[in-house]
Amino acid sequence: MGKRKRRWHCLAGQEPTELDKLIMYWENKGKLVPTRDLIKTPEQIEGIRRAGVVNTGVLDEVAKNIHEGMSTLEIDRICRSYCEEHNAIPACLNYEGFPMSVCTSINEVVCHGIPKATDILKEGDIINVDFTTILDGYYADASRMFIIGKTTPEKEQLVRVAKECLEIGMEAAKPFGFVGDIGHAIEKHCKKYHYGIVRDLAGHGVGLKFHEEPDVDHYGHRGTGMLLVPGMVFTIEPMINMGTWKVFVDEGDPYGWEVISEDELPSAQWEHTLLMTDHGVEILTY
Repeated sequence: MGKRKRRWHCLAGQEPTELDKLIMYWENKGKLVPTRDLIKTPEQIEGIRRAGVVNTGVLDEVAKNIHEGMSTLEIDRICRSYCEEHNAIPACLNYEGFPMSVCTSINEVVCHGIPKATDILKEGDIINVDFTTILDGYYADASRMFIIGKTTPEKEQLVRVAKECLEIGMEAAKPFGFVGDIGHAIEKHCKKYHYGIVRDLAGHGVGLKFHEEPDVDHYGHRGTGMLLVPGMVFTIEPMINMGTWKVFVDEGDPYGWEVISEDELPSAQWEHTLLMTDHGVEILTY
């Protein structure tokens, strides 16, 4: 058998740094470690941070304007207009055939809901608005839940617990911990409410591309998955279903994007783009 190819390499002609030694220690233990390109430079981090400011502005603009009786197509127009005004690009637009600039996922739509003139927000709806910004070649990604008017206590709890899952996942993300620590913490909290954590979709690395390594599952075991190293940028975005974790793609969606909970019970999701630092995560998008 051939020797396993290393993911982490010291810079040519230089002695290994303390960071090199620590990462190689875990790689020698059989753990999955990042490649060097996943550790963002200070310049790249500042670029991603600027994209995050615009992305937060987009969702703030949605928060100011979202209301009962509006269509999700109007939400798309708000997002697209804000992006254009700030010299940014909506990353979703035409991404692998996705036809709009934002994902608007109502009630049982878990994610990737396509804005439409015929999707009119009603009293009691819960909706996830998920937007990704490209600014000067850098990416930032976030989503928020909105409750339209007054909804049921069950939906209110689902939205709250989904946000708690994001916060608990962020607390579990530590430098030189592992991606699995995040999923374990989220799963433990979610199980208290007998909710389902979607397993078919995950958080992901982001920053120089829309989707990078690592995959950030929202369930799992401590000490598994990729080693988390300062300088990595990734999302945590747990999708929490009121019932089963299983999902399907709507056959009526001509684009093949909209993901729906299998039992068609409501789903909720919150998402931040996060920078791993020496002390924990820094939120780059809200």
